[in-house]
Amino acid sequence: MDTIDTLTPCGDACGDYTMSRRSLLRNAAIAGAAGAVTSVFGDAVTQTVFGATTGPQKVLVLLSLRGGADGLSMVVPHAEAAYYTARPNTAVAKSSLIAQDDRFGLHPAFAPLQSMWTSGRMAAIQAVGLPAPNRSHFEAMELIEDADPTSSARIGWLNRMIGSLAGSDPFEGMYLGGTQVPTSLYGPDTAVAANDLASLDLPFGNEVAKRAVLAQGLTDAYAARSDVLGRAGATAVSVADRSTNVRALGSSRPQNGAAYTGDALGKSLGQAAAVIRAGVGARAITVDYGSWDHHEGVQYRVSSMITGLAKNLAAFFTDLGAAGDDVTVVTLSEFGRRLAQNGSYGLDHGYGNAVLALGGGVKGGQYYGRWPSLTSGGKPVDDLAVTTDFRHVLGEVLDRRFPDVSLSSVFPGSGYASSGRLGFMA
Repeated sequence: MDTIDTLTPCGDACGDYTMSRRSLLRNAAIAGAAGAVTSVFGDAVTQTVFGATTGPQKVLVLLSLRGGADGLSMVVPHAEAAYYTARPNTAVAKSSLIAQDDRFGLHPAFAPLQSMWTSGRMAAIQAVGLPAPNRSHFEAMELIEDADPTSSARIGWLNRMIGSLAGSDPFEGMYLGGTQVPTSLYGPDTAVAANDLASLDLPFGNEVAKRAVLAQGLTDAYAARSDVLGRAGATAVSVADRSTNVRALGSSRPQNGAAYTGDALGKSLGQAAAVIRAGVGARAITVDYGSWDHHEGVQYRVSSMITGLAKNLAAFFTDLGAAGDDVTVVTLSEFGRRLAQNGSYGLDHGYGNAVLALGGGVKGGQYYGRWPSLTSGGKPVDDLAVTTDFRHVLGEVLDRRFPDVSLSSVFPGSGYASSGRLGFMA
């Protein structure tokens, strides 16, 4: 299977997503809670009690552009003749680009974010990716989200990040938009996954007597089991029962006139903003935005995708208001696309890509990264080369914004060295 049209990385179709720790976590949802709020690691189930934090905290929002977004359409190398040679029917015209410098420009569909660029709150990093090419969606996603090629243990880098923080709140790490914890958050530290905040409850949430009977019945049923699934189910019921404050955020209205598009991305970012404004303890929130697998019709498809991305990110920061100074958004996709268009006016799987950074701690209005040539021997190359390991971009975010996080634990063996050259500051 070589395409991805859903927000779930692989589901049951992949051989390595069998009855293991991740499927146990997914199955824990049979406890009746619409959101999975437990973390299962080996034979251990961890759980902690929800408690609001005091004072502003830095928050990282990881926006996963699943499917292999075409960075060369998002951040266009207009100074490279090879770009236009390789894409006679699909290139983005230089005259339409916004935020241009002498080498690059943004796709015009990013117009809703242009004010963030000009005010220095948005930047782009070029030629980012895995250390070695991998054109399989599922393998590349796993590598990006695990970010530890030296280990066979499936522990996501965001899980390692929240494990390095001083707190122990289950809401420090959150995935909004689904009930299955993504690879990036999977591991020994408790994380929350929910379709929406209001769903962090048992059925009959508004009927106290029925809900109490159901909760007690599920608690008794899971107490009778001594296996991992039993403990996971009991934990889901328990945490759902103590999540009243977070559930209430599900009905929170956008602030400051923010207008989301109403699609899945808008819904997830709107709830992320509510969580951040409420200060419930979230430090890392991940949201998916697929599908970027544009093997055909890339010109109009990518324009539509960028439009949704830009409108919702603009609404997100409007919604946050002053709280946006504590929030850093980073986009990440598993790989880029080939330089040359194919016969269907689309683009096949490639290598290097562009990363967007927005919000607090971003030295914006600039393009970062060491740009490789799009030609070799006088001819266009097949792929954009990678000159910056994706772990170094994320490492600089954590280095600047989360100094209490152990980078050697989050990105072991990455070779990251603090440089300050990738567009981030404290």
